[in-house]
Amino acid sequence: MAETADTKIVALPAIVDLDALDTVRDGLIDAVELGAVEIDGSRVERVATNALLMLVSAAETSRRNNFAFSISGASAPMLAAIDRLGLGGSFSALMKG
Repeated sequence: MAETADTKIVALPAIVDLDALDTVRDGLIDAVELGAVEIDGSRVERVATNALLMLVSAAETSRRNNFAFSISGASAPMLAAIDRLGLGGSFSALMKG
Protein backbone atom coordinates (compact mmCIF):
# COMPACT_ATOMS: atom_id res chain seq x y z
CA MET A 1 0.00 0.00 0.00
CA ALA A 2 1.37 3.42 -0.97
CA GLU A 3 0.20 6.90 -0.17
CA THR A 4 -0.16 10.13 -2.15
CA ALA A 5 -1.27 13.25 -0.30
CA ASP A 6 -4.35 12.09 1.60
CA THR A 7 -5.10 9.08 -0.60
CA LYS A 8 -4.01 5.53 0.18
CA ILE A 9 -3.08 3.59 -2.95
CA VAL A 10 -3.72 -0.15 -2.79
CA ALA A 11 -2.07 -2.03 -5.66
CA LEU A 12 -3.77 -5.30 -6.54
CA PRO A 13 -1.52 -8.27 -7.28
CA ALA A 14 -1.43 -9.95 -10.70
CA ILE A 15 -3.57 -12.83 -9.48
CA VAL A 16 -6.42 -11.76 -7.20
CA ASP A 17 -7.80 -15.16 -6.26
CA LEU A 18 -8.94 -16.73 -3.00
CA ASP A 19 -5.33 -17.06 -1.82
CA ALA A 20 -4.77 -13.30 -2.23
CA LEU A 21 -8.08 -12.14 -0.77
CA ASP A 22 -7.01 -12.09 2.88
CA THR A 23 -4.03 -9.85 2.19
CA VAL A 24 -5.99 -7.47 -0.02
CA ARG A 25 -8.91 -7.39 2.44
CA ASP A 26 -6.65 -6.59 5.38
CA GLY A 27 -5.15 -3.64 3.51
CA LEU A 28 -8.57 -2.39 2.47
CA ILE A 29 -10.07 -2.65 5.96
CA ASP A 30 -7.49 -0.25 7.33
CA ALA A 31 -7.50 2.06 4.32
CA VAL A 32 -11.27 2.65 4.07
CA GLU A 33 -11.42 3.63 7.74
CA LEU A 34 -8.64 6.24 7.44
CA GLY A 35 -9.40 8.21 4.28
CA ALA A 36 -9.62 8.20 0.52
CA VAL A 37 -8.55 5.03 -1.29
CA GLU A 38 -7.35 4.46 -4.83
CA ILE A 39 -7.11 0.89 -6.11
CA ASP A 40 -4.41 0.29 -8.71
CA GLY A 41 -5.70 -2.50 -10.96
CA SER A 42 -3.05 -2.20 -13.65
CA ARG A 43 -1.20 -5.44 -12.82
CA VAL A 44 -4.29 -7.68 -12.59
CA GLU A 45 -4.09 -10.69 -14.90
CA ARG A 46 -6.83 -12.73 -13.24
CA VAL A 47 -9.44 -11.75 -10.69
CA ALA A 48 -11.93 -13.85 -8.74
CA THR A 49 -15.58 -12.91 -8.45
CA ASN A 50 -15.19 -12.66 -4.67
CA ALA A 51 -12.42 -10.09 -5.11
CA LEU A 52 -14.62 -7.88 -7.27
CA LEU A 53 -17.47 -8.12 -4.78
CA MET A 54 -15.02 -7.22 -2.01
CA LEU A 55 -14.06 -4.06 -3.92
CA VAL A 56 -17.74 -3.10 -4.25
CA SER A 57 -18.13 -3.63 -0.50
CA ALA A 58 -15.03 -1.55 0.27
CA ALA A 59 -16.33 1.25 -1.94
CA GLU A 60 -19.62 1.24 -0.02
CA THR A 61 -17.76 1.37 3.31
CA SER A 62 -15.71 4.33 2.03
CA ARG A 63 -18.89 6.08 0.93
CA ARG A 64 -20.45 5.60 4.37
CA ASN A 65 -17.29 7.00 5.94
CA ASN A 66 -17.47 10.00 3.56
CA PHE A 67 -14.19 9.08 1.84
CA ALA A 68 -13.46 8.83 -1.88
CA PHE A 69 -12.86 5.39 -3.41
CA SER A 70 -11.65 4.88 -6.97
CA ILE A 71 -10.03 2.30 -9.22
CA SER A 72 -7.30 3.47 -11.57
CA GLY A 73 -5.63 1.73 -14.47
CA ALA A 74 -7.88 -1.31 -14.42
CA SER A 75 -6.30 -3.92 -16.70
CA ALA A 76 -8.10 -5.47 -19.65
CA PRO A 77 -8.57 -8.80 -17.80
CA MET A 78 -10.06 -6.97 -14.81
CA LEU A 79 -12.43 -4.98 -17.03
CA ALA A 80 -13.41 -8.16 -18.89
CA ALA A 81 -14.23 -9.92 -15.61
CA ILE A 82 -16.34 -6.97 -14.45
CA ASP A 83 -18.22 -7.00 -17.76
CA ARG A 84 -18.60 -10.80 -17.87
CA LEU A 85 -20.15 -10.80 -14.39
CA GLY A 86 -22.53 -7.94 -15.19
CA LEU A 87 -20.97 -5.67 -12.57
CA GLY A 88 -20.43 -2.71 -14.88
CA GLY A 89 -23.05 -0.64 -13.09
CA SER A 90 -21.42 -1.21 -9.73
CA PHE A 91 -17.98 -0.25 -11.04
CA SER A 92 -18.75 2.57 -13.49
CA ALA A 93 -18.68 5.33 -10.87
CA LEU A 94 -15.50 3.91 -9.33
CA MET A 95 -13.35 3.87 -12.48
CA LYS A 96 -10.76 6.59 -12.87
CA GLY A 97 -8.68 7.11 -15.99
